Amino acid sequence: MDVLRGSRQAVDFDEFYLATRGRLLGQLTAMTADPEQAADVLQEGYVRAWQAWPRVSRLDDPTAWVRKVSWRLAVSQHRRSLVAARVRHRLGAAEHAVAPADTAMDVQEALRRLPVAHRQVLVMHELCGMTVQEVADAAGVPSGTVKSRLFRARAALAELLGPEYDVPAEPVPDLAGPGQRIASKEERR
Repeated sequence: MDVLRGSRQAVDFDEFYLATRGRLLGQLTAMTADPEQAADVLQEGYVRAWQAWPRVSRLDDPTAWVRKVSWRLAVSQHRRSLVAARVRHRLGAAEHAVAPADTAMDVQEALRRLPVAHRQVLVMHELCGMTVQEVADAAGVPSGTVKSRLFRARAALAELLGPEYDVPAEPVPDLAGPGQRIASKEERR
């Protein structure tokens, strides 16, 4: 009986993996702005999901569990790299700045320049289609913080991309009422 249960568990996990990997990889790539890191942390997220599959498979949204675990791994890696960069700086190691080959900034490069917390909420809300409350729950912050980060992320993204992208002002769900939009900086002055 345990053999049959174990094989059914493996089939369930395989189906879950195949159904969710592509979408999660795209989301994590946008969130980390690094395809290689996204693939690495997602792989580890799936390993941890497999290890806890009897519990994870019973969750309302196992995909959100894998996304959250993978994102936390990425944040941990990012923090370690910041510490390493500070140590290299203190030791006097020269850092080589790489100039972009093209002065026109694309969306991926603009996302890389956003603060990590802003990029996270923007990707989860816009690309993952999560509500403000779902993003808040996943990020472990209040919904007001998510709204603020979304607003700032959109403003920074529009500034980084420039007027040629002509991004229309749209309301942040749960922040502006029906038919309202968020006023620009110039309008608020």
